[in-house]
Amino acid sequence: MPPGSSGRSGATPEKRVAGPEEGPPRLDQAVMVSNRGPLAFRYEDGQLVPAPVGGGLAGSLRPLLVGTGITWVACALGPADRAAAKAGLMQSEGMSVELVDIDPDLFHLAYNVVSNATLWFCHHHLGSPAPADDDPERMATWAGAWAAYKEFNRLMAHSVAAVAPQGGTVLAQDYHLALMGRELGRLRPDLASAHFTHTPFAGLDALRSLPGGVAAELLEGLGSYGACGFHSARWANAFLAARAEFLGPDAPKPEVYLSPLSTDPALLEESVEQPAVADALATINTLVGDPGRKVIVRVDRMELSKNLVRGFLAYGELLERHPEHHGRVVFLAMAYPTRQDLVEYQAYEQEVAATVAAINERFGREDWRPIELLTDDNYPRSLAALTRYDVLLVNPTRDGLNLVAKEGPLVNERHGVLVLSREAGAYDELAPGVVPVDPFDVQDMAEALQRALVMPAGERRAHHDTLNAIIRSRHPRDWLDEQLVAARIPGPRR
Repeated sequence: MPPGSSGRSGATPEKRVAGPEEGPPRLDQAVMVSNRGPLAFRYEDGQLVPAPVGGGLAGSLRPLLVGTGITWVACALGPADRAAAKAGLMQSEGMSVELVDIDPDLFHLAYNVVSNATLWFCHHHLGSPAPADDDPERMATWAGAWAAYKEFNRLMAHSVAAVAPQGGTVLAQDYHLALMGRELGRLRPDLASAHFTHTPFAGLDALRSLPGGVAAELLEGLGSYGACGFHSARWANAFLAARAEFLGPDAPKPEVYLSPLSTDPALLEESVEQPAVADALATINTLVGDPGRKVIVRVDRMELSKNLVRGFLAYGELLERHPEHHGRVVFLAMAYPTRQDLVEYQAYEQEVAATVAAINERFGREDWRPIELLTDDNYPRSLAALTRYDVLLVNPTRDGLNLVAKEGPLVNERHGVLVLSREAGAYDELAPGVVPVDPFDVQDMAEALQRALVMPAGERRAHHDTLNAIIRSRHPRDWLDEQLVAARIPGPRR
């Protein structure tokens, strides 16, 4: 993969890797920074015990960093995390985990009100819940939340500055930390830095929905890092267009690069061999019933952008048009609730459940339930489902990448077909081996499901082999190395 062009030129950014003469900096001289860390704890019978780490980002990054000597700075997300940090339980697996103890009220405003309820909606083009200028009371409340977001970023910068080695490299992850770079540069000008955005990047109209001045502050903040990375050229180009619109075409640009994250085939295949996955597969086969039935699978968090409702409606349309599938296809949907403190998510969870119930009521019969909706978070069962699918539906309205689209083809044992939204960042890479869909068009999705279900065996195998070749051509360490290298490409000091 050849070196790509710099974002400073205004050209479309390309993937960039280190040349043979410039290997990536050592990870024991680097600091990873994210909102959620790689370790979590809970109280059980009054004792601190390890807890599952929520969120896809931390879980994806942790295997890359075990044993590297890196320092990982993240937030303490509850009393158990704080107690574990004080007890020295966060130092493990060959990396040092430093937790920042943020005041809970400040964290709520920065994380729930700004990061999750505003910026995430904006980047995913789901509308911005930020108040309008003609609502002064709500504007004042939101302004306080924005001040908390800025303070959160300032506190994170100070924590990173306190632990980063001299001349080290800082890798900041995602939209929670858009403003950290400027303060970090002021405190520690010796550090190289890169920021990576794991979501899509908002278009101009979405950014204009933010309260006055916020879009420019975000773009200036991201520009204060040495480099800004994205999974897809679409998101990188949206960032460059936004900088030109809000900051002017002559504003200094950070290095802008592409580096789609992948999954580790060996680690995934090892996980599939665990006894818990075999047990989960037996449970799935019981749910499916007749072994001759085909299985459509989806594995998602119950996020608005994942487009679950339209996916179920498309399946309902498929059953309406093709009664030959009645009793012969089961839609196995694993959808794990998330962000349940936001009313938008509570309402969406209810809409999903109601849609599934209506389809099952309309088409189901005593010996066949069309949709099996499972909402408890069960990783072995998710892996088992990925081995079992005949069709994998990944239909987000907008997604930064989507690792499920890469994990499924690696472990599937039935030459299953991937039906993939054109609005997923992973579509850029995987398009040659998928059945594409418009995620807003229920009729199009129904037709795509039909095509996937009846696809001849030879064509299914060809799709499967194409996807495996593409996915195996990159390793997660490529993504990590490309960040390290991009952070140290010489550029103007900001």
